[in-house]
Amino acid sequence: MNEANNTISRRGLVGIATAGLAASVASSPAASQARQSNPAPAPGRRRLGKLEVSAIGIGVQNNSRKYTTETPYRPEQVALLRAAFDGGVTFFDTAEAYGPHECERILGEAIQPFRDKVVITSKFGWNIDLETGVRGPGLNSRPEHIKLAVEGSLRRLRTDRIDLLYQHRVDPAVPIEDVAGAVQDLMKQGKVKHWGLSEMGLGTLRRAHAALPVTAVQNEYSMLWRGPESDVIPLCEELGIGFVPWSPLGVQFLTGWIDANTRFAPGDIRGAESRFSPENLPHNLQLVALLKQWAERKRAAPGQIALAWLLAQKPWIVPIPGTTVMAHMDQNAGAAAIRFTPDEVAELNLAVRAIDVRGQRLPDAVLVHSGREAPAKR
Repeated sequence: MNEANNTISRRGLVGIATAGLAASVASSPAASQARQSNPAPAPGRRRLGKLEVSAIGIGVQNNSRKYTTETPYRPEQVALLRAAFDGGVTFFDTAEAYGPHECERILGEAIQPFRDKVVITSKFGWNIDLETGVRGPGLNSRPEHIKLAVEGSLRRLRTDRIDLLYQHRVDPAVPIEDVAGAVQDLMKQGKVKHWGLSEMGLGTLRRAHAALPVTAVQNEYSMLWRGPESDVIPLCEELGIGFVPWSPLGVQFLTGWIDANTRFAPGDIRGAESRFSPENLPHNLQLVALLKQWAERKRAAPGQIALAWLLAQKPWIVPIPGTTVMAHMDQNAGAAAIRFTPDEVAELNLAVRAIDVRGQRLPDAVLVHSGREAPAKR
């Protein structure tokens, strides 16, 4: 999206992040007490469990290869990530699978001058060769593999610890208690500070949290995919776990870049998602029309409204939009400055939920790994 003069820049991030929060579902007494026992975050920050981060983070996934399959110019990506920090972003998310390996290298280079002032995440769990990065079939969360994968991530990230380590997808062959045990060993060594899960089954999240307290869950969540609202977000609220939406801009859809005539090049994963098929796309563009209406009303960009809407759902939600373009990064971070009144939140929620999005969010081959439950510990 082109950055308009009336949009809010990343410089508005500091000091304004939690205005206009939507009323939340009552959480369990234990979770409420845990959240209240943590000191209030600094202006422009939020808490994922005990971990304080900027209200909007940045996802470092496409910085080695765009959806459209081009390779971005690496020095520009390093400069973009450093500019994000200069603008107030302190939460940087990546994974060994992104690249694979290359996005960790880009992030490690970018944050080296200010490593101790930011929170970085990475993820393990896909079956990726530890040396070559070649991706094999299926998943691998065997404890010995986790520990070796983390060693590789630490080298590429040029750091001695990962602040938040996620299991990228649940391995159906490894009890989650064994995964938690491996992560706990890494914590004892100081190599990992917090841990989380992504796209897991609800039972697995409960078991994981009982074995080793979980700081955050990362799932797809946006106006385009609201699935977590029915079960994952309520469970996070019950357990006092933070929530990090990936793809908060709906793989660029919610920025207004995609229209009814858009078709995707070979290799672009969006071409395999039926929500963007020629049959479903015109219907789903109702969301973009809604965003454009609110963007005009709030003097912002459509993508900023989509991000601000996520922030307004819960005070412990921290979206991580990714981008390879400096102006878009500036715009994304600035979404934290957009204010909604409680009445506006209710009005926007009603309008969003009135639009029934058609089509699947991911191809079947990828979607099969979401919502899985780990096997029982024997």
